[in-house]
Amino acid sequence: MALRGGGRWARVASVLRGGAAPARGGSSGQRDGGRLGDTPQHRDLRAALRKIIDKEINPFVDKWEEEGQFPAHKIFKILGQAGFLGVDKPTEYGGMGLDFSYNVAVAEELGNIHCGGIPMAIGVQVGMATPALTRFGSDELKKQFLVPTIAGDFVACLGISEAGAGSDVASIKTKAVRKGNEYVINGGKMWTTSGCQADWMCLLANTSEGPPHRNKSLICLPMDLPGIQIAKKIDKLGMRSSDTAQIFFEDVRVPSKNLIGEEGNGFTYQMLQFQEERLWAVATVLTPLETIIQETIDYTRQRKVFDKSVLHNQAVHFRLAELATELELLRSLLYRAVAYYVEGNDVTKLASMAKLKAGRLAREVSDSCLQFWGGMGFTSEVLVSRFYRDMRLLSIGGGTDETMLSIICKYMGTLPSK
Repeated sequence: MALRGGGRWARVASVLRGGAAPARGGSSGQRDGGRLGDTPQHRDLRAALRKIIDKEINPFVDKWEEEGQFPAHKIFKILGQAGFLGVDKPTEYGGMGLDFSYNVAVAEELGNIHCGGIPMAIGVQVGMATPALTRFGSDELKKQFLVPTIAGDFVACLGISEAGAGSDVASIKTKAVRKGNEYVINGGKMWTTSGCQADWMCLLANTSEGPPHRNKSLICLPMDLPGIQIAKKIDKLGMRSSDTAQIFFEDVRVPSKNLIGEEGNGFTYQMLQFQEERLWAVATVLTPLETIIQETIDYTRQRKVFDKSVLHNQAVHFRLAELATELELLRSLLYRAVAYYVEGNDVTKLASMAKLKAGRLAREVSDSCLQFWGGMGFTSEVLVSRFYRDMRLLSIGGGTDETMLSIICKYMGTLPSK
């Protein structure tokens, strides 16, 4: 049963580069209409993406949720042809060359998709597997992996988490041992988004026996090499339309030229990638949270209990007002972090604060609103129940709430020394 509620690159890029579109790394433009950099160029970008969402994605979400996987190559090719997989990537590699505020505009608009799994998978493609490659990879690597990823010909995945190392990235065990002109990789990765469909992985592995923060490297790993085994597609509570894999490596040989940047700098590169990943994650939940609140208002207004509208109960409309207020505070925090990031600043602290707040608010909004739907909220026929399941991941994936708190404490100087 269907849920209740809820360009071509050259043309779009031409519009976006006209007028007051900011240069890469420059000002993100004025704030207007309540959104960061809400210029005509940002609005054109969002409108073009919304057309794709309404035509190519939302009509099929229910089917993909039931099947446990969406056709990533098909959808990414559509998005790639329209330019949405390389908004802030260099033009020489097929991107639009715009600043990160445009990526955030894309992420917010993706929140109109009627599930959390597809925006998450797009986020891996755009802001998790490719930032380090874009900034530190060789020209040859970018042509081999970045260009087809931006075009939507390749599906990318990120290989960080393991069965015994999630938010504690320094504790990963996967090894890539240098032998001649190759790395020989052994180990495994867990919770790999798009892992069942990916063409390549941005892999973090230990390349030496040195200190855990200096012995890791990022490697572009083609997923069709001998020795790579997709052990299983993980059955998850939510994000069901996005496939998640457990992957093993046994004597996988990859050319040493596939190293991103310098050997031993992988941990640092990954921490930089986390900034964009966490900002993207926050941006993708703003629209779903707005949608849940508004659909709950609409439902409780017409739903009557004891001869009066549920919405007319003070406990209900006061709570919805509180949640709407918290959502706007989260939006302001995100926009502040993005503005600093576009100016070239380290926003690790602000990004961690925003992700912490987003994860907790997502749980509050989805839980409170589901309660107001009563029995209907406990069915699979309404959007609030799907987002109740999907958005629970935000406090876990990409760094748990507890990890965010530790990072914030470190920047505040309050974290106890070991």
